[in-house]
Amino acid sequence: MRCSLLAATTFALLAVMPSARAAGIDELEANKKAVAAFEDAALNQKDFDAASKYLGARYIQHNPNAADGPEGLKGYIAFLKDKFPNSRSEIKHIFADGDYVIVHDHAVREPGTRGLAIVNIYRLENGKVVEHWDVIQQIPETAANGNGMF
Repeated sequence: MRCSLLAATTFALLAVMPSARAAGIDELEANKKAVAAFEDAALNQKDFDAASKYLGARYIQHNPNAADGPEGLKGYIAFLKDKFPNSRSEIKHIFADGDYVIVHDHAVREPGTRGLAIVNIYRLENGKVVEHWDVIQQIPETAANGNGMF
């Protein structure tokens, strides 16, 4: 039953996502794997050299609080390593649509805190990360519903 549901879901997505159909399932999966490895290297290992292997010829940053380019990423990783050495980011959901990969992360900068809900959006070229956007939200102490943020 699970396989047929997955097949039906994949077929339904391909029917409404022309970029997914054009990119091909293998490329979409490869893009998701590249972004997951990039996030792990940058956010969890805090290793710019490892993360830079997933960067393209340029890195366009849309977060207004982060510097542009690979040097901006290097600075952000150094900031994390210095100020939040125990921070961890966990991928809760990951989606690919053509050259775009969207990741719903639970980022905890200080162990024992609620952390942040983050949506990272990456654009890839030839399987490499070349552009980044993010939307960040604090996880509140109380919520108006019991659904959770993930």
